[in-house]
Amino acid sequence: MATPAAEAYLLEHNFPTIIDDMLCAVTTKKPEDALGFCITYLTELKEKNKWALKAHPIIARAKKPTVVVILDGFGESTIKDEYNAVHTAKTPTYDRIMSVEGRARTVVAHGTAVGLPTDDDMGNSEVGHNALGSGQIVDQGAKLVDNAVANGGIFTSAGWKHIEGGFANTVHFIGLLTKGGVHARFDQMIQLVDGSASRGAKKIRLHLLTDGRDVVDGTSIEYAKELDQEIERLEKKYSGVSIKVGSGGGRMHVTMDRYEADWAIVQRGWNAHVLGKPETEANMYPSFTEAITKLRADGISDQHMPAFVITEEKDGKAVPCGTINDGDSVVVFNFRADRVVEISKAFEFSAEDFTFFDRERVPKVQFAGLMQYDGDLKLPTHFLVDAPSITKVSGEYLCANEVRTFACSETQKFGHVTFFWNGNRSGYINSSMETYFEEPSDKIVFDEKPKMKAAEVTDAAIEAIKSGRFEYIRVNYANPDMVGHTGNLPATIESCEFVDACLAKLLAAIEAAEGRWLVTSDHGNADDMVQREKKTHAPMKDADGALVPCKSHTLAPVPVCIGGNLPEGVRFKADKDFARKPGLANITATYMNLLGFLAPSHYEPSLL
Repeated sequence: MATPAAEAYLLEHNFPTIIDDMLCAVTTKKPEDALGFCITYLTELKEKNKWALKAHPIIARAKKPTVVVILDGFGESTIKDEYNAVHTAKTPTYDRIMSVEGRARTVVAHGTAVGLPTDDDMGNSEVGHNALGSGQIVDQGAKLVDNAVANGGIFTSAGWKHIEGGFANTVHFIGLLTKGGVHARFDQMIQLVDGSASRGAKKIRLHLLTDGRDVVDGTSIEYAKELDQEIERLEKKYSGVSIKVGSGGGRMHVTMDRYEADWAIVQRGWNAHVLGKPETEANMYPSFTEAITKLRADGISDQHMPAFVITEEKDGKAVPCGTINDGDSVVVFNFRADRVVEISKAFEFSAEDFTFFDRERVPKVQFAGLMQYDGDLKLPTHFLVDAPSITKVSGEYLCANEVRTFACSETQKFGHVTFFWNGNRSGYINSSMETYFEEPSDKIVFDEKPKMKAAEVTDAAIEAIKSGRFEYIRVNYANPDMVGHTGNLPATIESCEFVDACLAKLLAAIEAAEGRWLVTSDHGNADDMVQREKKTHAPMKDADGALVPCKSHTLAPVPVCIGGNLPEGVRFKADKDFARKPGLANITATYMNLLGFLAPSHYEPSLL
């Protein structure tokens, strides 16, 4: 006879029904059919049980909407002065929800808390949404590359062997010239160049996008000078090797579009990198340093430089020194995916599949990415370092437990609430359980319209709430991050204020539907709009006495607030209750609790 505990277990797992179904099969089917039915039945049952979530003991599944809101780039800096747009902006809704005792706090959104190499590394939207969607801390791009270089695995990988096929011709490296560590890193670029020169490459050309977004605007000149020194060092180290910059441009104007928002950006890059065609005839220069110096002198910021080409003398004429031709190797050295997917498509897609612009000619090259940027598209086909493997993400569990989901944002952050949230996976996890909505972003510099598409995103989310179809809704407001990246303080303040007004409408709709909500962010940005002295934190000024704007992310923690139709005693735990200071990954278990479930045991613990 079964013990009471055993009987309870059998009842909880619905064993009486299972036994009835199997007995019915045995008594009504042929023996061979009955056996096949039972095996299939048990296999399907095992798969379903793998994803089953237990009910939360206090917060019941309400079948009402639970809404997760991401205020992108909205950090909680300890420096609260007039250059902190989050602090300076009039945000009555945010101020109100942050003042509720026990239901508002901050968490870490940078460094090792989100899988980056050190706590000096700024967080970003990609690693942030990976953590928010997966509930796990996984090694991220920069760290994976560092490890692969340190152990030599990058130079023995299948991707590296692939690009060695072009070493007899020219090896091209395309990517962001930066030390910001968000998309790429200067030292990793040099390590790749060194690695190719030491393994037989004789002609190396670099196609470099200037930053000014993840680092201070104007650092392009500093990087250009340092690059000249590195090239001189490597050419001395490896006799007969020629290393030059072939082309360049600013990251927001050339090559690094994302989410197919503006293919003209990619076309400008293709023309310069591949065809040797600058944006205008005036944008041809004898050296990279001269190009950067001249464009900066003309008042052009790093991130908005036009597409330019570097020349060399040939038969008395100045000709492009780094066009990409048949038999060459091409490596994209960004580790972050979103802004190099499109240039990868341009190199790999067939004429039939590539309809975005006229490539004029498509050289037959050995192409590889530093990482694979889209796992579902297998893009690129060849890559040097495996992407982080993120499995058992929250969406897989929620779909398996029949939680209908709605995710929405405008184009600039749509991939974050879908692809990155789902563990770097394109498309739906389960199209019958999920609906994704993208509001097209304007093709502008975002300080021109600080409100961006926040109103439209709000309307879409409210419509989803009122429809009664969705139990779980996630929303991203791109404004604080995208406007913050322009360095325009008044515009960023305006963006924060408008998002706060949208948040007020959204929370009112949630509460009218007797729903629950969680408001958070993915990293800092708008919370500090000026570069600061390291010791005093005083605002930095340039030689003319003007403030030096900060256009990058920050190391600030981010807010987490909860509310809506929750049991009275639901509160956040204190930091002392955690083995380490909580970060973004702890938020996943938290919103799963709000949905009425206990999170999987391998997730970072809930904040509740």
